[in-house]
Amino acid sequence: MNDKEIQEVRAYAPGSVANVGCGFDVMGFAINEPGDEIVARFGKQPGVKIIAIHGNNADLPLDAHKNTAGVAALSLLKSLDISDNTGIELELYKNMPLGSGLGSSAASAVAAVVAANHLLGDPYSKKELLPFAVAGEYVSCGASHADNAAASLLGGFIFVRSNNPLDVIELPTPDDIFCTVIHPEIEIRTEDTRKILRKEVRLADAVSQWGNVGALVAGLFKNDYDLIGRSLHDQIIEPIRSVLIPGFDIIKKAALDGGALGCSISGSGPSIFALSRGHDTATQVGSAMEKAIQEIGLSYSLFISPINKQGCVTFEQEDKNQ
Repeated sequence: MNDKEIQEVRAYAPGSVANVGCGFDVMGFAINEPGDEIVARFGKQPGVKIIAIHGNNADLPLDAHKNTAGVAALSLLKSLDISDNTGIELELYKNMPLGSGLGSSAASAVAAVVAANHLLGDPYSKKELLPFAVAGEYVSCGASHADNAAASLLGGFIFVRSNNPLDVIELPTPDDIFCTVIHPEIEIRTEDTRKILRKEVRLADAVSQWGNVGALVAGLFKNDYDLIGRSLHDQIIEPIRSVLIPGFDIIKKAALDGGALGCSISGSGPSIFALSRGHDTATQVGSAMEKAIQEIGLSYSLFISPINKQGCVTFEQEDKNQ
């Protein structure tokens, strides 16, 4: 436990863009907003209890064993062998739209483990918390993928070399790269979008995809915006999933015509992201994407931010009675 008597810890976990075009299930990056917040406090009963869920809480269970945040926190307590004698209460503030393709479940899991870990005196480093967040993600989508969780936890661009065993590499982030995200206000479930994916791909498509992934990573290391733009091309997943997003091709064309380096689906959708060099260009791209989606007639939210390099952050409140 901390030397200080901490009354509660609030953690903010940012949303994230997974896949990043060509990097299906292996790449991601964090954005400033939207994101989820969780407040963690010590409880009287052993284990994890979710006392309230605020905001976008439709269909989210209060049962900690069925909730992404709850499972993540429980896995942390079990790893420390204190789940039978330590209680933690969680209060969730869901600021992210569900089924958005922006890592909503990952953000909740990340915020839960970061808040609980800090409340307990930081027994684990930030990166060591990733397996617990991924365990929480499994409850949401039925698969242990670290792309969203790693980006939300660590910030910046990340690369998942392997999910089992978990091996995540943090990549450099060019200082002048900005993200524009437009979220059509429809919900697409990750498990549904996985069902429509092909089980096999042509060798030529796979080789092209590998080339783009390698070049995108190289572009990040070299600070080469032109190479980043040339590499943001997905010819395996995007053509299949994009049919579920009304007006995707129109919105993507608007982003590219507006000056974006590249544009694709964020995660499983329906959110669409574009990367640009500079805030002014990202804003211009956002205006172009807005105009396109307005002509289609969809309600939407727009987010423009630099790449979030901090990842999940905590804010603590000490017991004023001490």
